[in-house]
Amino acid sequence: MEKPRYSLEGRIALITGASSGLGAHFARLYAAAGAAVVIGARRAERIASLAQEIQAAGGRALAVSMDVTDEASIIAAFDAAEAEIGTPDVVLANAGIVEAGRSIDLPAEAMRRVVDTNFNGVWLTAREGARRMIKAGSKETERGRIILTGSITADMTGQGDAAYAASKAGVVHLGRQFAREWARSGINVNTIQPGYIRTEIDGEWFDSEGGKAQIASWPRRRLTDISALDDMMLFFASDASRFVTGSHISIDDGQSL
Repeated sequence: MEKPRYSLEGRIALITGASSGLGAHFARLYAAAGAAVVIGARRAERIASLAQEIQAAGGRALAVSMDVTDEASIIAAFDAAEAEIGTPDVVLANAGIVEAGRSIDLPAEAMRRVVDTNFNGVWLTAREGARRMIKAGSKETERGRIILTGSITADMTGQGDAAYAASKAGVVHLGRQFAREWARSGINVNTIQPGYIRTEIDGEWFDSEGGKAQIASWPRRRLTDISALDDMMLFFASDASRFVTGSHISIDDGQSL
């Protein structure tokens, strides 16, 4: 990976949902920018392998078992991070799931799973991160950074993704609430809304005829490259974003137009 534009030297970043997709990519990105990364997810073997990969490349990484729907698991992950590396001053609440289906057909339990992971999980992760940052002196340093992974679907309507889109719309507003609450505690909170990117979650869909038709309907008729998110994710985590909080930005190559 090329040397990132923004430096995260001296920072400790905790990333949820880091066993694959965006989370794993951001873990590699932050490590390449100089941050010590705490990689959180439920799939222990995957995050252990990713931590070894980052360490082999000269980075510093710690894999921690973490279920964002379980407050005790989140607290234990932060405890492990503090014991091994230090208090995270960057928290990326990235974990999320998809339950597809039209609202009239979607089981209530599926909706609960989405909300519990995509919304409650973000709230629990960010809240614990803020508590630790405040205790560590973020009010004085103004180095606290919390980033939420949203989605362009928060501003769109579609067939079969009401649960996911609604949960991500909640994340956007939650980010603004956090930003207002923690502004005087030296913590900046911002949300990034990625467009459609090929990951394990949706790879099969975009290979299907329906997925290909969806791609063809966008102005540029292509998926967003995962690297398109890099500069903004680094900016939000770095000292350069000192005066940016409560914002949300879509990076989607025009897919939502």
